Amino acid sequence: MKEKKKFSEILKNLLVLYYEFVKIGAFTIGGGLAMMPMMQKELIDKKKWLTEEELIDYYAVGQSTPGIIAVNVSTFVGYKQFGVIGGIVGTLGIVTPSLVIIMILAGAINSISDYPIVQHALNGINVAVAALLTSVVFKFAKKTIKNIWNAMFMLLAFLLVFALKLPSYAVILFALVTGVIITFFQQRKIKKQTLNNVEVNKEADQNDKEVK
Repeated sequence: MKEKKKFSEILKNLLVLYYEFVKIGAFTIGGGLAMMPMMQKELIDKKKWLTEEELIDYYAVGQSTPGIIAVNVSTFVGYKQFGVIGGIVGTLGIVTPSLVIIMILAGAINSISDYPIVQHALNGINVAVAALLTSVVFKFAKKTIKNIWNAMFMLLAFLLVFALKLPSYAVILFALVTGVIITFFQQRKIKKQTLNNVEVNKEADQNDKEVK
């Protein structure tokens, strides 16, 4: 009886997970970054499945790993909640609407794409997606830019992509290596300061003993 109840509870949670990602996949247009506002609302504000910092981390890892960023993020979130099966269910949920809609439109897109009303509708969608992406950029910036060095690094990455036309994966790898190097030297500095403080405290204790 307990096993049956436990199984039904797991199944219910997986169905909720699937439904949430189906909803996100069905009602957001423009791909991974455009999904950020809805993911924040559904996964953070409503479900409390993760924090904003975790979502940003998932997006960063998803951007730097092979595959579609939205699919990668859904896999991460599903895995965080329910392990491997959760990762599979989350992935299926995010891709289901796209597969269904693409199969429906595939046969008709060539015949209707030349209609002016369709072109105007697509133009309107593109504007809305651009607005969503702009909103995502500001939300990312507020969470990740915490000092002048972060701001300068963001500007450098933007110039590398926009002005020099470097591929995004090269910029991501550059940022990865730079972050590791900076962290390494920061840890060495902290370790050195800690050792110096220990030596200072030892000398102070020794002086106190000599005075006594």
